Amino acid sequence: MTPERETTRERTPAGATATPRSRTRLDQPRPPRRRLLPEYDPEAFGRLSERIARFLGTGRFIVWMTVVIIAWVLWNIFAPRAVRFDNYPFIFLTLMLSLQASYAAPLILLAQNRQDDRDKVNLEQDRKQNERSIADTEYLTREIAALRIGLGEVATRDWIRSELQDLVKELDVRHDGHVVFPAERSAVRDADDR
Repeated sequence: MTPERETTRERTPAGATATPRSRTRLDQPRPPRRRLLPEYDPEAFGRLSERIARFLGTGRFIVWMTVVIIAWVLWNIFAPRAVRFDNYPFIFLTLMLSLQASYAAPLILLAQNRQDDRDKVNLEQDRKQNERSIADTEYLTREIAALRIGLGEVATRDWIRSELQDLVKELDVRHDGHVVFPAERSAVRDADDR
């Protein structure tokens, strides 16, 4: 390299005493960029489109639209020529109705898409709830079946009483009508067990 090139070229500092270059930090978000299009809240726009679509689907809208069109036509037919703004073929009225339709259709579609999304979420929640209900019902059915089986093996108070009465009668019959007192019964039972 020639010495004159070294003087014109800026050197980047290196080493421990060098000042660090500005680096972009990865742990912090970038500052917002300027955009050509205006920013908007999609949720707020969706709510507005739903309100407009709800209004467009009412009888009130049809009545107001009919009143405006009739007033428009009557004004442009019977008003003095100097104040008329849309003569007989009513081209401006046609343009306004086309403009209204071109905005109404996408807004209605947007509202329907939002409603479809809500319906999908509700359907998924209903499906999960039904699955939980079915699982709970199956679990309870198994528990009831297990309890019934368990109760079939459990000796009830009435069953034990009847068994004891049968044993007492059997012991009474063995001793040929001889009355056996409880102490003697246990002695007889011990002798029978041997």
